[in-house]
Amino acid sequence: MTTRPTPDAEQEQRPASVRLLGLLDAVGARYRLLPHPPEGNTARASELRGHSLSAAAKCMIVTVPDALPAARQVLAVIPGDRRVALPRVAAQCGARRAKLADRALAERLSGCASGSIIPFSFHHELTVLADPALLDEPVLYFNAARLDLSVALATEDYRALADPKVVPIAE
Repeated sequence: MTTRPTPDAEQEQRPASVRLLGLLDAVGARYRLLPHPPEGNTARASELRGHSLSAAAKCMIVTVPDALPAARQVLAVIPGDRRVALPRVAAQCGARRAKLADRALAERLSGCASGSIIPFSFHHELTVLADPALLDEPVLYFNAARLDLSVALATEDYRALADPKVVPIAE
């Protein structure tokens, strides 16, 4: 499997769901699609998809205002049964503070509506941090940048494609 291709201008104009599925298909990732009623809450979506909450990839955009050399945003990906530990995210960025990004910023950087943020970054300003506990699951489940469609993706393929920095950021 190859790593994520560099996006071109045409790709950047496509919806995140189209870009995600195109990426998974392009590299032959092991995944399946799971249609379901619209749902953005991790616990309820996990119930609809029929898997344990720990296998859900909960994704949040976090702002680190005092990171060095400048403020930055990260995509924090944690197991669905955990909470993001903002002090740990801040520490990973060499900072003292971190906070959840406001909805407009999160949606702009992720290209996804709130509740459907994917565990991949298609934005050069967004670094992906993944908690190691998430990667213990053989398959990860997450909304496919849409509230009515989810992806079940082999964790090994996720790790190869997203290339997240794996650090303890959940509690």
